[in-house]
Amino acid sequence: MVLSESPGRWVVLAAAMALGAASAPAVAVVERVEVVERTAFAPGVSFPGSGDYEKIRGIAHFALNPATAANGRIVDLERAPRDARGLVRFAAEFVVLRPVKAQPSTLLYDVNNRGSIAMLGQVNGRSPANNDPTTAADAGDGFLMRHGFTLLFSAWTWDVAPQPPGAKPLIFTPPIAKGPHGAAIRGPVENEFIVNEPTEVATYAGLRGLTYEPATPDDPSAVLTERARPDDARRAIARKRWRFVEAERAGGPGRVQLDGGFKPGTIYELTYTAKDPYVTGAGLAGIRDLLAWFRDHRFEGAPAPRKLLIFGISQSARLIGRMLHDGLDVDEMGRLAFDGAYLQVPGAGGSAGFNSRFAQPTRHPSMLEEHDYPSDEFPFTTGPSRDPVTGRTASYLDHARDAQGRVPKLMIVNTSTEYWNRDASLITTTADGARDVAPAADVRIYGLMGAQHYVGRSHTRAPFVNCVCTTDHYLAMRALILALDRWTNSGEPPPPSAYPRISDGTLVTVAAYRAAFPKDVGLVPPEQNLREPRLDFGPGFHEQGVASRVPPKHGPPYETRVPAPDADGNDRGGVRLVELRVPLGTHAGWNERAPETGFAWATARWDGSFAPFARTEAERRAAGDPRPSLQERYLTRQDFAAALRKAADQQVSDGFLLSEDEERTVSENLGLYDRILAHDPKDPGCDYLFAQ
Repeated sequence: MVLSESPGRWVVLAAAMALGAASAPAVAVVERVEVVERTAFAPGVSFPGSGDYEKIRGIAHFALNPATAANGRIVDLERAPRDARGLVRFAAEFVVLRPVKAQPSTLLYDVNNRGSIAMLGQVNGRSPANNDPTTAADAGDGFLMRHGFTLLFSAWTWDVAPQPPGAKPLIFTPPIAKGPHGAAIRGPVENEFIVNEPTEVATYAGLRGLTYEPATPDDPSAVLTERARPDDARRAIARKRWRFVEAERAGGPGRVQLDGGFKPGTIYELTYTAKDPYVTGAGLAGIRDLLAWFRDHRFEGAPAPRKLLIFGISQSARLIGRMLHDGLDVDEMGRLAFDGAYLQVPGAGGSAGFNSRFAQPTRHPSMLEEHDYPSDEFPFTTGPSRDPVTGRTASYLDHARDAQGRVPKLMIVNTSTEYWNRDASLITTTADGARDVAPAADVRIYGLMGAQHYVGRSHTRAPFVNCVCTTDHYLAMRALILALDRWTNSGEPPPPSAYPRISDGTLVTVAAYRAAFPKDVGLVPPEQNLREPRLDFGPGFHEQGVASRVPPKHGPPYETRVPAPDADGNDRGGVRLVELRVPLGTHAGWNERAPETGFAWATARWDGSFAPFARTEAERRAAGDPRPSLQERYLTRQDFAAALRKAADQQVSDGFLLSEDEERTVSENLGLYDRILAHDPKDPGCDYLFAQ
């Protein structure tokens, strides 16, 4: 490695691993790393056990060889522009937070979510201001720093909408696929959107994202349709009634204007011809190769890490799933780019999307939206299973093994909400929902029961029917991150998989759930959960990733199941967190959209529900609530506190809570107990759920 200086920056030049720097590499490598900023992180703070931290911001320069087998599953890579040596080149910004004192440590890569660093917010309790971790406040409670991790973040996706001034989102610019002689590639693009209130102008891109805009401005052949439910027939809206209009802000997603306005209760779909598809799979390969580079190199005076872990939340977790599905966890030398992976709330795992022509990574289905986007598809299980519709037998990890047949150690963690809204049951059952499928040997699957996609924070019911669920599953996440670190470093096994199963009656149909759910508790279960259809985008899509049928044809849906409720309406099976071991009410993984949104039949995309127990037996009898009251369950506050501590001790013993977090969970639940006792049950507000 050669360290040289250029104006305003240090440049680290890395030679190809197998060949000299002057010759064409036989493998894809990070050829050059520019360090553009090196400064103290959280200046003035010395983290116990780790000391001071620093921030390094840089740019990694990549070269991909389309002829290499390891890159063969990257859609359209062979159509990207190449240099004189036949390589596809691109670059990505990255950020490192690490101990100043040079020492071997675990490198933990956080897959950013729509350009934003997500891990610090959920694990350390504070999202960095402007997506630029700098100050002591940006470190939150310092959890990841106190445990000595080197943190790495990098740009991997392009479809991030413009951010407020001062923000520093991590945005990737992929290569653009071209046809013969550099001709533009054109193809159909479909965008689906809804509105929560009447409006004349609507944005048609995905969540906080961008989309491919029409190849022809105000495309006269574009089609706008409407329908009430995802499976209803589409009704075309006359082209003269609507038009494309400018983005709300420069560089933002396009918009459409409809005479008479868009209305709640309607699913709108806009289809047109776009051009210049990005090679989105290059972003996945960039993550792979950046991790492989850090695995093999000293960086700015620090040794190579002991182990490398990759972590993702929601969209970011699904991206990791796609990397495993496509074998992009294995570098071109046949080695694993990371030793372990943690997928937080990925639902069914993300085995589609992210790597196809005209892919838009921000998009994904829920009960209501985006049933035509290829987000999940068979295979879902980490052990082999058979799809009875197609007759195909496969597993999630078929392409993920390195040259020695190894796969990364893997944790897949969902909450109750993903069982209702993101097909989570499919990762442990056959595609027809008929029987369980055991995880592979180096895989742990956990269902965090009574929790929603993120810890609830909404103080109002709108746009949903119920108050949100505030179960704090972030504490279990902290324990499991350290367990994965020990598993990969010392071989100490993490807690056994814990998730609802068909075989023990804890994973059931929605009909069985509704029949078992207690009546008159202030919550009414939904009539259905997400059952994602099999999508047919035309011949060759599954092999080449190029759709010829947009919107796709729908086949039979995958059969999904939900956790069974107990007599209180709380989920059985899986990991029962403290909030379910010593409950103060019913913590459901679902919430329903309010009637004024026009979709009262649909569930919220990420939110669960909470309904407290009656405070006294008199209140319980007056309400006809079958659940025992708080008065009957816990005679005094001291009794509740004692039960909490016992449950927390057990959760520590089970491996889903750290001793350092035990007092926090006790304090959080005692606070909620006090606020429920002080809350007038006639008040429909949700403020009482939150400490002031």
